[in-house]
Amino acid sequence: MSARVLVTGGTGFVGANVVRHLLGRGDEVLCAVRESSPTLCLEGLDVEKVYLDLFDVDSLSGALKGVDGIYHCAGTFDPGPGGAERMQAIHVDATRALCEASLRAEVRRLVLCSSSVTVGFGSKSQPGHEALDVADLSAVYGEKGALRAYHDTKKASEELVFSFIERGLETVVVNPDYVIGAWDIKPTSGAMILQMKKRGIPLYPRGGKCFIDADDCAAAHLAAMDKGQVGERYLLGNDNLSYQEFMGLVAEVVGRKAPRLPLPKTLTWGVGQAGKLLTRFRPHGAAGLDPWVLHSMSQERYRSGEKARQDLGMPHTPLKESIAKALSWFQEHGYCE
Repeated sequence: MSARVLVTGGTGFVGANVVRHLLGRGDEVLCAVRESSPTLCLEGLDVEKVYLDLFDVDSLSGALKGVDGIYHCAGTFDPGPGGAERMQAIHVDATRALCEASLRAEVRRLVLCSSSVTVGFGSKSQPGHEALDVADLSAVYGEKGALRAYHDTKKASEELVFSFIERGLETVVVNPDYVIGAWDIKPTSGAMILQMKKRGIPLYPRGGKCFIDADDCAAAHLAAMDKGQVGERYLLGNDNLSYQEFMGLVAEVVGRKAPRLPLPKTLTWGVGQAGKLLTRFRPHGAAGLDPWVLHSMSQERYRSGEKARQDLGMPHTPLKESIAKALSWFQEHGYCE
C-alpha cells in the first residue's frame, strides 16, 4: 500500500536518492523546497514541490495534513563565516519546528538523516557502532570550528527527535557514513572521484572510513520508516576501507594511476592552515581542506553497519559499482569538463 510522505532535503545528494526510491515503490512524494533551492535533482520527477518555511510551525502543520511519514534529510556542513549558526538553524531549530508540526498534523513517524560523525569509531577488527558516542570530542573534532559545530548540531538533532517519542511521534535516526553514487550535486563525497578523473591524485591520506552506495543508503532510509525500531539509530555503512584502498578502486574506474605515497603529516598541517584562509572565500569549495576534516582523514575511523543489515535488510552494492555510478552521473551532467 502506497503512502503519502514528505521529504526535506530532496534537492540534495542523499535526499534525491531517497525520493527516487520512494517513487520507485509507488509512494506519493511531497518535497519541501526553498525558493533558492537548486531543482536539478527533482527535474522530471512526479513529486509535489511544497515551498515551506521550515521554521514556521503553523505553515508546516498545514502542509503536513494527510502525510503518513517524514524523511528529514535536510542538512549541511558549512565551514564558512556564520556556518555554525546556520547549522544550528537547519539541524536543530528546523527539526524542532518540524517535530512540533508533525504532532499537530498527526503524522505517525519521522526518520531523521543524521551523520556518522555522532557515532564512535574504531579499527577494522573492532569498528565503532551505534551504541558508542565519540569518546574525546575535542581530540577528534576540535574544541570549536565547523566540524565540531557539525557534530554538536547533528547530535542535538538526534536527541531532539527522540525527545518527541513520549509525546507520540515515532522517531528513528539513520547515520550515513561516506556515501558514494549519483546526484552528488555539490559535489561532496564524490569530489575525490572528480579530482582523480580530471588530473589524478599522487598522495593518499593515511586513515580510513566506512563507505556505502547511495542507493543502499536510500533503501535503508525506507526500511527505517517501515520497520526501524523507535528510538534507535542505524549506522549506514558497508565497506571499511583505507583511503589507499578506496582511491585504488577509484583509480581503476576513472583510468588513472593509484596514489602510492601517503600524505606527509607536515603537509597535512600546512594544507589545513591554508584551508582556514580559503574557506573565507570559497566556503564549500574548500570544505575538504578544513584542518579537522584533514585530521579525520589521517585516522582510521571505521564503523559497522551490521545492525542496519540485520534489522533493516540494508543491501550491499560492491563499492566499485558505486564509484562507476558516481562517475557516470558526473560525466552526464558536465562535471568532468
